[in-house]
Amino acid sequence: MARFAQVAVALPIDRTFHYSIPDNLAEEIKIGKRVFVSFQNRAVVGYVVGLSDESDVKDVKPLVSMIDKEPVLSEEMLKLTKWVKDNYCCSWGEAIAAVIPAGIKKGREAIGSRLKASEPPAETFPRSTPHDLMEEQSRALKSVTGSVDKHEYRTFLLHGITASGKTEVYMQAIEHVLRSGRQAIVLVPEISLTPQTIERFSSRFGGHVAVIHSRLTPAKKFLEWKRIKDGKANIVVGARSAVFAPVKNLGLIIIDEEHETSYKQDDVPRYHARDVAEERARLNSCPLILGTATPSCEAYHKALSGEYKLIKLTKRIDERLLPKAKIVDMRMELATRKRITIFSKVFLDAVANTLKAGKQAIIFLNRRGFSTFVNCKKCGYVVKCKRCDTVLVYHFETKKLLCHYCNYTANAPDICPSCKSDYIKYLGLGTEKVESEISHSFPHAKIARMDSDTTEKRGSHDRILGQFKTGGVNLLVGTQMIAKGLDFPEVTLVGVVSADVSLNIPDFRASERTFNLLTQVGGRAGRGEDGGEVIIQTYTPGHYAILCAAKHDYEKFYHEEIIARKELQYPPFINLTKVTVRARNDALAAKVAGELKQAIARQAPSMLISGPAPAPILRMRGYYRYNIILKNKDRPAICELLKKVLGAFRKPYGVLIAVDVDPVSM
Repeated sequence: MARFAQVAVALPIDRTFHYSIPDNLAEEIKIGKRVFVSFQNRAVVGYVVGLSDESDVKDVKPLVSMIDKEPVLSEEMLKLTKWVKDNYCCSWGEAIAAVIPAGIKKGREAIGSRLKASEPPAETFPRSTPHDLMEEQSRALKSVTGSVDKHEYRTFLLHGITASGKTEVYMQAIEHVLRSGRQAIVLVPEISLTPQTIERFSSRFGGHVAVIHSRLTPAKKFLEWKRIKDGKANIVVGARSAVFAPVKNLGLIIIDEEHETSYKQDDVPRYHARDVAEERARLNSCPLILGTATPSCEAYHKALSGEYKLIKLTKRIDERLLPKAKIVDMRMELATRKRITIFSKVFLDAVANTLKAGKQAIIFLNRRGFSTFVNCKKCGYVVKCKRCDTVLVYHFETKKLLCHYCNYTANAPDICPSCKSDYIKYLGLGTEKVESEISHSFPHAKIARMDSDTTEKRGSHDRILGQFKTGGVNLLVGTQMIAKGLDFPEVTLVGVVSADVSLNIPDFRASERTFNLLTQVGGRAGRGEDGGEVIIQTYTPGHYAILCAAKHDYEKFYHEEIIARKELQYPPFINLTKVTVRARNDALAAKVAGELKQAIARQAPSMLISGPAPAPILRMRGYYRYNIILKNKDRPAICELLKKVLGAFRKPYGVLIAVDVDPVSM
C-alpha cells in the first residue's frame, strides 16, 4: 500500500508536494481525489495526482483529511491538465482548478440547491427532426462519421459560408455518436448564442443536453457538471470551459465559430479552448470539428498544409443567395452633407424600405455607450479614467461616465474641470447613441439594444432575442454579440454603422477581426426566402478586409493577410508569448521589464525578443504595464524556459508578472 501522496495545489508553484498517508485514510486514498493539506501553516485544497512508496523529502507532513468519496478527476483529465500546465505556463494545480466547478473549489463535496441533480433542463422545446442534407453536407457528415467509427483522432475544418447548414451537420454527427454509446461536447463562443443553440439541440435531443456557461449560478453549474459526470447527459453545450466537461466516453468535439477570440481564457490558466480541444480529442481518439464561415488564419494555414482536413460548404440551404453588400463611402457623405452624420441616406432608405415591407433589420456597431468621449472645445481637455489611460464613455441611461476597462464611474461635467468653460461636447459614437438616433428617424419602429449594458441581468439575452424572434422588435441594435450564430428568417437588412472601429486597433489581428465581424454580421441577413442586403458604412472603403467581406471572399482575404503575417513573422508562422510586467510606479515597471528581458536573453540568446514596450493602454486599473514579446515555434520549450527564468528572477515587492502564451490581444 502506498505511503505517500503526490499533491498539486492551485498556487503559482510549478511542482507537486509529498504528504504522508495516515492509516485512517490508507483505504480511501485514490488518484483524482481532493484532500485538505497543511501548506504554509494553513489548510488548502490539494489534488492527488500520484501515489508512491518513497518520498524525496525528509520531514513529510501528513494529509489532513479527504474531501471526496469518489475521484473528481479521471486519468484522462489529469493528462489533459498536465498538458495545459506544460503549454500555458501555469502550475498543475492551477490547471486542475480550471476544471473543478467554482461552487466546490474551496473543498465542498457538493453545493446545495432546491433543484435535483437528475432533473433535465427546466425548459422543454417542441421536438425537431433531422433535415434532408444537401450533397456538400452529406459529404461532410460522411467524413466525420468515418472517423467516429474508426475511433480516429482527426481535426476537420468545416469552412461553410453563413447559412450553409453547418449546425445540421453537427447534429447529425452527434446522433451518430450517441448511437455508438458515446458523448459529444459542443462549444459556442458567446453566451448570447447559447439560448438559440440550446433550443436547437434540446429540441432534437431532449433532456440529454447539459449546459455550462458563466451566467449559470454556482449551484446550477455544479448540478450540470454532476449530471454529466454521472452519465445523465450525453451532450454538453457551453462556452470555453465546457471543453473540460467530465464526460466519460467522448466521441466528438465541435467548436462552432472557431475563429472567435472568446475561446481564449483571460486569466490563469490562459488556455485556448481550440488547442485544448485538439489535445482532448487526441487523448480520446475521436474527431474534432472546427466550424466557421471565417476561419482563423492559424486554422486555415493548418488546413492548407494538411494538418487539418478541410471540408467546404459553398452553398446556402435551399440554394438561397448570399446577401448583396453595398459599401458606403462616408467621406463622400461628409463632403455632400457638410456635417458629420451617423447614417448615410442609403442606409436610412434601406431601413425605411425594410420596415415598410414588414421585415426586420440588425444595426451593428462594435462599441457600446452613448458618446465615446467628452471633450472641452475651448482647451481640448478630454475626461479620462483615474485608473486607466483611457477616455471615459458617456452612458445616457445612467447619466454617468464609465471606464470600459475597470468600471470606474464619474458624473458627467457641465463645465470643463480644466479651464472652467462650458464648451463641453459629447463626441464619438456608441450603440446607445445609434439606438437614440434611429428611434428619432423611425419613431414608430419597435427597437431593442443588445450589448453588455443591456444584458447584465440573468435571462436578459433570452428576453431580447425572444422579442426579436416573435416580431415584437423590428430593429435590433447591438455589438458583436449579435454578429454571429443567430438565425432569424425575417431579417432582410444588416447595417454596419462604422466598419472602421475594429480596423484601427493597434493589433496585428485587426484586419482579420474586421473581416470576420463584417462577414459574420452580414451573414445574419437573407436567411429566409426574401433574400437580404448588407450596408457597410466606412471611411476606408478601399481596405482589403472591407472589400473582401463585402464580396464574401475569404480566400482573397486570407492570401492578402498571410503575406503580411509571413513578412513580419507573426502567427501562424510562429508562436507568440506575451510577458507583461505591472507595477503602480511607471519607472519601476519599465526598469523591471528591462531586467527581465535581459534575464530571458541570457538563457536563450538566439530567441527573437521584442520590447519591453508600453502596452497599447499603458495604465490599467492603476497599474503601468510593459510587454515583452517572445517569438518561438515550441510552446512547451518556451514555458519551461520562462518557468526557469521567473523562478530565479528577483522582482521587487509590488511588481506583478503575467505570462500569456498565444495571446489574442496585445
